[in-house]
Amino acid sequence: MPIQVYGIPNCGTCKKALKWLKDNNINYKFINTKENPPTRETIQNWVETFGSAPMRNTSGQSYRALGDEKKTWNDERWIDAFAKDAMLLKRPVFVKDAKAVLVGFKEKEEIIREKLEI
Repeated sequence: MPIQVYGIPNCGTCKKALKWLKDNNINYKFINTKENPPTRETIQNWVETFGSAPMRNTSGQSYRALGDEKKTWNDERWIDAFAKDAMLLKRPVFVKDAKAVLVGFKEKEEIIREKLEI
């Protein structure tokens, strides 16, 4: 089964990640979270894996629009917010064998390879 990559097509980080996967001949399936947002259950599993803080797209407009109360939110409240607006999710999210293994694409290459088990 290919690695699933959740993100949006015009995201620079997603483009970089997809190019890297292609250049390394890694089989993947891209899921556009704008057109096909992940379910609340899927997001809950991701947050259980990483915690809500690493899942936050803090540079996006959706995040900035939330206001200061977001600083007091617990994981449950973040799961609700992510489920309502997938643009709040850091991109991309890599899923392998139905388990989230990496969020974002800023790690060193050897760490990415280790997390993706390639």
